[in-house]
Amino acid sequence: MLLEERLDKIRSPKLQNQRETAVVLSAIEDTLKDQHHEFTPTAYFAALLALLGQAISSSRGIVNKELAASVVYLLDLVTLSVPAPLLRSKFSQILANLAPALTHQDVEAPLLRSSMGCLESLLLAQDTAAWALSQTQVGPRGALAGLLNLAVDHRPKVRKRAQEALTKVLKSPPPSPSLDHPAADMCAEIALRSLSDIAKTTGKKQRGKGHGYEEHHPGLIHALQLVKTIASASGGWPTKKMDSLCEVLLEISKSNNEYLAMAAFEIFEIIFAGMADEVSSSKLPRLMEVISELRPSQNDSQLLPPWIAVISRGYDVSAQIDPEETFLKLPQLFELISSFLSSSSYNIRVSASECLISFLTNCVPAHVILEPSVYDEKVLESLAKAAMSLLDIKYQAAWKEVFTVLSALFESLKWRSASLLSEVVKTVGDLRGNDTFGGKKEADDVLGKAIEAMGAEDVLNILPLNLAEPKAGQPGRAWLLPILRDNVVNTKLMHFRSEFVPLSENMFQRVIDNGDAEKTMEIKIFETLVQQIWALLPGYCNFPLDVTTAFDQSFAELISNLLYKQTELRSDVCKALQLLVDSNKEILSVEGSKEDLVAQRRITKTDAQRNVDHLASFAGNLLAVLFNVYSQTLPQYRGYILQCINAYLSITPEQELIETFQRVTTILQAALTESTSHTQADKQRQKQLADRMPPTSHTLMDLIITLSIYLPRSSFPTLFSLASLILPQASDPQLQKKAYKLLPRLATSPTGLLALQERNGELQQLLLSSAASASAPARRDRLAAIAVVIEHLPQTSLHFIPSILSEVVISAKEVNEKARTAAFDLLVLMGQKMQAGGTIAQSQITHMPADAPDANANLEEYFTMVSAGLAGSTPHMISASITALTRILYEFRSQLADSVVEDLVSTMDLFLTSNNREIVRSVLGFVKVAIISLPDGIIRPRLETLIPGLMGWSKEHKAHFRARVKHIFERMIRRFGVEVVERWCPEQDKKLIQNIRKTRERRKRKKDEGGERGSEVDEEAAAGKPRRKSRFESEFDEAVYGSDDDDNSNNGGSALGNSDDEAPSKNHTEGRKTYIVEDSDEPLDLLDRKALGNISSTKPIRFRPPPGTTASGKQRFSKVKTVLDGKLVFGDADDGDGEDAMMLDFDANGTSKNREPGDGTLEGGINAYVDAIKGRDAVQRGRGGRLKFSNRKERDGGNEMDVENGEVRQVVEEKSRTDGVKGGRGAVRNSGRGGAAALRTNGSRGGSGNGAFRTQRRGLGGSKVKGGRVSKSLGRGGTKGGRR
Repeated sequence: MLLEERLDKIRSPKLQNQRETAVVLSAIEDTLKDQHHEFTPTAYFAALLALLGQAISSSRGIVNKELAASVVYLLDLVTLSVPAPLLRSKFSQILANLAPALTHQDVEAPLLRSSMGCLESLLLAQDTAAWALSQTQVGPRGALAGLLNLAVDHRPKVRKRAQEALTKVLKSPPPSPSLDHPAADMCAEIALRSLSDIAKTTGKKQRGKGHGYEEHHPGLIHALQLVKTIASASGGWPTKKMDSLCEVLLEISKSNNEYLAMAAFEIFEIIFAGMADEVSSSKLPRLMEVISELRPSQNDSQLLPPWIAVISRGYDVSAQIDPEETFLKLPQLFELISSFLSSSSYNIRVSASECLISFLTNCVPAHVILEPSVYDEKVLESLAKAAMSLLDIKYQAAWKEVFTVLSALFESLKWRSASLLSEVVKTVGDLRGNDTFGGKKEADDVLGKAIEAMGAEDVLNILPLNLAEPKAGQPGRAWLLPILRDNVVNTKLMHFRSEFVPLSENMFQRVIDNGDAEKTMEIKIFETLVQQIWALLPGYCNFPLDVTTAFDQSFAELISNLLYKQTELRSDVCKALQLLVDSNKEILSVEGSKEDLVAQRRITKTDAQRNVDHLASFAGNLLAVLFNVYSQTLPQYRGYILQCINAYLSITPEQELIETFQRVTTILQAALTESTSHTQADKQRQKQLADRMPPTSHTLMDLIITLSIYLPRSSFPTLFSLASLILPQASDPQLQKKAYKLLPRLATSPTGLLALQERNGELQQLLLSSAASASAPARRDRLAAIAVVIEHLPQTSLHFIPSILSEVVISAKEVNEKARTAAFDLLVLMGQKMQAGGTIAQSQITHMPADAPDANANLEEYFTMVSAGLAGSTPHMISASITALTRILYEFRSQLADSVVEDLVSTMDLFLTSNNREIVRSVLGFVKVAIISLPDGIIRPRLETLIPGLMGWSKEHKAHFRARVKHIFERMIRRFGVEVVERWCPEQDKKLIQNIRKTRERRKRKKDEGGERGSEVDEEAAAGKPRRKSRFESEFDEAVYGSDDDDNSNNGGSALGNSDDEAPSKNHTEGRKTYIVEDSDEPLDLLDRKALGNISSTKPIRFRPPPGTTASGKQRFSKVKTVLDGKLVFGDADDGDGEDAMMLDFDANGTSKNREPGDGTLEGGINAYVDAIKGRDAVQRGRGGRLKFSNRKERDGGNEMDVENGEVRQVVEEKSRTDGVKGGRGAVRNSGRGGAAALRTNGSRGGSGNGAFRTQRRGLGGSKVKGGRVSKSLGRGGTKGGRR
């Protein structure tokens, strides 16, 4: 902005605090006029210097605050335009006058900011000689030191202004051979000293309190901001001060205060970013050397993660500057960082893995993958060896992080990994095949990346499937098929033919051999394998390397047979065929002359063109097959076939396309002559009958629409004549609908677009002549076709718009939403076409006289045309016209004249008094749009008539009229206010306005209260108040249902050396543990590479043999005491009564001595448990799931009788002879426990498994039994007191 523009703003002040400045400026200009001086920057500068001496004195300080603020503010504006030599000559004088304002503690912020602006201009004007003066002399260095002190001021605006001044000064060094500013070292030294002092002071205070930089320390954050400002302004940091800065920053970055850590990392980021150019890149090696020397302790979980992050970012920049040198260092860096993966700290392991992934992503150049030298291959071999070492047992705690690193390694090395990482694939595959291994998902990810990088052939050579002819000792790997399906790409198609096609035939032959017999599980597995095998084909066809050799006539015939015979494989086969074309076309579409073979997956544009030409030679036969398959497939399953057809049509030679089109049209014309009526009712009846194939004409029309955009222009006459033949036929709405789709389809191709423009007149006549026969289902597609014609309508054919306008307007009331949307879009398109101008030949419009004059096309004329529908004979037409006017008014409201809009609004006032609800419903929509979008000057005068008219419909409840009117009034009140609306509202209807006002006030109060509550919550969160986190809804639930194990689970040490600073899990009360799964026969070999597969994160369940038996079931004699679950108890020789009741001393027969949990035997103990769960006194669920408790007495005091087994058997036999029936009421059933029968005489159902004998009711023909119930023990093979 020029000086004069700035001063003009001051001359006409808008704020109160600028009026004093305006008075001072006016006085200066009056003085300059009196002295006949021009208003130049130098004249202003001289006058302001004189006033500055009066307002601020070096001896007396600030004499007049108001005058000082105004003068310094103006001086800040003027110095930007003053010549630099003049500023250098007056430097000492100005600095002496500004010194009190810069150094006084109580100076106000506005004066201080203006003073810093003046100082900035003075410093920018200094030359190299002035900057050579020492800091103790009166010169720019001393002034810059004052700015550095102000850059850490406690006031935000002052601090920001000082940092802006520093940045501008350091980025504008004086002319000299050096690129750095002469004062950059001084600024860095002062800022670093300030940061170090504050960091030490803060650290001592906080360590005395027992914690580090956890609290909020504004001074430290301000010092970090100053360092960040200097680093960004000077393009890095001075090399001599790099060691000290890195040490301080790393110390601060280990803070738990996220703001401090972020600020420290931002400084590192700025330093690295400043070194990314060639000029400053020489500082980078020294910086990385310093950071490497500051390596923290191996297990420092606070300082190591930030240090690793800085190392990662540093070598990322190094790879951009010198990729060759950085790549040579990669093995040493990989070994350095990978050592941290054995740490017990989760944070360290994650940081190390992310750093390794960054190395692999950024530090491996593309030329190493494409054309590696001998030395590059050695580096890659070292990397592969280091990666293999990560699978050692010492890294078992970090196996998830290791797997992510291995995945990144495969992604980085791409196809070079085939010869380098085969051992990694072998080891991970063996781990994945181990049933006890818990990291199957992560292993699948690694193997997936290996398949994508190496190719499926190399991976399967290492890990064969072993499905067709499994060999002894080699496991089957059917689990590899889904991984192959998701990841195979850019490989050899011939491998699929040689490996998987025979395997599929083998599996399918076994299915065929089963014949019509019932399918066993084995046969179903074979069917699934066949589907999984052919699901691999799309991946093999995605950027294949051998299209010309692998895709031959025999393979094409195999694909064709599959398409015809195997319907369940069609989707995969069609997708594969489509990918063959699309992947090669994608490479051909890459812009630029220089090819990136890594991005293009080793396929050059020449190879891609050769592949496309090769596929084009098969396109004709494949299309014939696909057409036949398409015609045999139900419509809901045709989508993928049509996409495949579309892909091959795009590469088919022109002559073959013409021949195919001619064959299809010939068949279609024959089908049209034979077709019968297919109305919507017929379609519904077909749906009710079953899924039936559509008529042949429909199928052929789909194919013609697909063919249309690839046809040459010579075929278009046939295409248009076909459309003109179908469109007038109203007997088949679906076929008509497909014919209308032809025009939008043609508009998507350049050739079709030219044809549409050439035949625009013919299409107009065709659309107008077919209007009467257009069916409702085809309405949307007809509107889309009209839109295509309108879009390319020449300026001389604008008469088509009024000819077709009535149909478009009436379509705005269509039931189908998509049709309505198409009508609205078409109305807007017509308006845009009319707005572009032209001439409307009204004599060519239907029902217009031949001598009708021409009219000019414009928006007003277009609105007049649409408004003609308001005089319609039916309410439906009037309503549609109002709806159409509403849409185009909203679209073109800013381009219309106010008189046109006012006429429209006044017309709607009249229709608001109509008695027809359909018309009024559309008028309400118009009024709402007018209230929202029209200018205030148009709507406000109409409120006098609008409001009473709207109130007349506020009591109408049908069709939501009341709600609509209320919503309109809400919008009206929001825009014009309650007073304006109430002024024109009838007295008897003001209750509605009052209700709206109260509702708005209530809503506003709730919003304010909610905001206050939200601010209270924010304050609590800012104050650090802990929020309750529990897996229970309330403390009561936690007390009732919580487990003591949850609180104590973290007290114990973690297994296998995992420390307490593991990553927190979702449930913070659960610690992370790992377990070793050992075989009972032989111990685990920890040196074996498969040992990682025996590490489990879940506690393994081992079968414990019953006491007194071996693992094989044989009995053994033991005098060792055990508890119920089989654990041994040592060191307690006392067999007295004071033993724990849970301790059992079993003899050789399995009987406990003097202990009766059941009856002294293991079987009795089990029976006692079952009795407690399912016995008489157990809790049961009745009707509705309600819990039922037994109120009967214990067995000793209850009404109960015990019967021997013989008695029960006698009663059962007598009952059977008497009844002679089975399964009815009172029937006998086997109990299923102990083999004893159970008898019930309640008459409701047969026996139950608990052996109960109830007497509440008896069955028909059953003998009456007195007493209680038979003991439950009868159902387990014995009687009370006499169990066997």
